[in-house]
Amino acid sequence: MKKLIIKSILYVFLILIVLEGLVRVFHLGKDTPTRFLDEYKVEKWKPNQNGFSVTGNRRQNFSEYHINTTGYNSYREFTPTKDKIEVALVGDSFIEGFHQNYYNSIGKKIENAIPEIEVYEYGYAGYDFADQLHLIHSYASQFDLIDHVILGIKFSNDLTRAEYRVVNSRLALESPINKMLKKSKLIVYCKSIGVLDPPQELMYRFLNMLKPKKKTVSIDDVEILRIKKENEEKYLANFKSLISKYGYDKKRFTLLLDSRITSPLFLSYLEKNEFNYIDFSASFETSDRSTTLIYDRHWNNHGRDIIAKDITQYLRDTNFVKN
Repeated sequence: MKKLIIKSILYVFLILIVLEGLVRVFHLGKDTPTRFLDEYKVEKWKPNQNGFSVTGNRRQNFSEYHINTTGYNSYREFTPTKDKIEVALVGDSFIEGFHQNYYNSIGKKIENAIPEIEVYEYGYAGYDFADQLHLIHSYASQFDLIDHVILGIKFSNDLTRAEYRVVNSRLALESPINKMLKKSKLIVYCKSIGVLDPPQELMYRFLNMLKPKKKTVSIDDVEILRIKKENEEKYLANFKSLISKYGYDKKRFTLLLDSRITSPLFLSYLEKNEFNYIDFSASFETSDRSTTLIYDRHWNNHGRDIIAKDITQYLRDTNFVKN
């Protein structure tokens, strides 16, 4: 019996070693870069990291990333000067572009269309409008040299707070335990495809059973509309608060948004107060192909082509560059 137990443990260990090797050889697990908080309390990726971003259980999306010396995924370094023409794209994971090879990013597509400019992509998963303005404010000396700044914004989740604070939940991903677990690509892969979900759900259910039950209150349609209106007013107030605190250069700054999922109240405010914005909704609606990944709602290559074309056209229409 003792020999059987020892052999079983040995076989399980060897099987795990083989599976770990297969996951590494075929790049099945995510190779997520390390996060950190810089001296200005700006959260970004640690500079000079390379790897591969993987989505799906059979590598449905596989792309290479490169974190430059500034801490963002880009094929180029950010070196703005008064002599060059630069455009900055600031935003969340859609701008970050881990779903596309870093050398075929939105910024690179724009540069291909307008060779005389340099495009800097300040994209980081989870950035909201407060993160973006805090970044620009913290690195004012760098952004003051950039000729135009385009900020990606999603009304429903980018304006939920009126001031910048460090999001500890994101930084918690770099806890010592998580760092140790990330060293095993097999564990990372199992987690990404949901193998570890059942035991986690079982644990959460057990913990919920120990908590006192809360009374559920049904909400009618009138109440839903009231809450929606309150949220829209709150998000607009947060927008006003953030631009009041950090400043907002209407001549150099432009918002990038989808009007289909943007509050009419917010759009009306932007137009009334002469905020420039690029609305890519029409381009997406008229596309004869899908603009997002099937298994992940981020933009696919075609979607990124459209975004790049819309930004390029905007820069030309506003005479930022010659046609």
